[in-house]
Amino acid sequence: MQIAIDGPASAGKSTIAKLIAKKLNFVYCDTGAMYRSVTLLAKNHNVDYGDSSSILKLMNSHRISFVNKEDGQHVMLDDEDISDEIRTEEITNNVSQVSAIKKVREELVEMQRNMANNINIVMDGRDIGTTVLPDADVKIFLIASVLVRAKRRYKENIERGINTPLEKLKEEIAARDYKDSHREISPLVKANDAIEVDSSNMNIEQVVDKITKIINENK
Repeated sequence: MQIAIDGPASAGKSTIAKLIAKKLNFVYCDTGAMYRSVTLLAKNHNVDYGDSSSILKLMNSHRISFVNKEDGQHVMLDDEDISDEIRTEEITNNVSQVSAIKKVREELVEMQRNMANNINIVMDGRDIGTTVLPDADVKIFLIASVLVRAKRRYKENIERGINTPLEKLKEEIAARDYKDSHREISPLVKANDAIEVDSSNMNIEQVVDKITKIINENK
């Protein structure tokens, strides 16, 4: 069974997808972390975020993988745990540019589709239901207001020791929404058969329960 969860930045996709995968004993794939990992690769090698040929060379010489640990899923670049590094402000504000590169998307989409073969999987991102898994059994489009998402990002950042003003986060999230929904390749858009879930006034448990109910109804 394939579950696709799409939506804008900081809508809670990864948090919700992880919990649903755990609840249903499905495999979880964080596609956003894959794009963030490629963005980090470019940063670490002083490659411009729009330099497609150099970024593709880096992708071909490094390996992105996921490892399950006691505290959850960790993202690995070769043998290095980069779970925290890919969540920095620098990566967050530049991942849209890397994600817009056609060849980068093609490479990662192929990896994502291969991961989803013959297993029960929950995959989250921005183009899962429209591009990566267009035949997914259940498609969720998870949204929340810009203010709510900015507050969530602010809370996450404080926990990581990053102190970015709330107003700046609101501006960054709005800008990210625009970039993601206006890019030429696989823009952020709700699939025709996706079910929209607005998490603005719901806690995590309520969102998980609502989406789990939708999944169970479609089994």
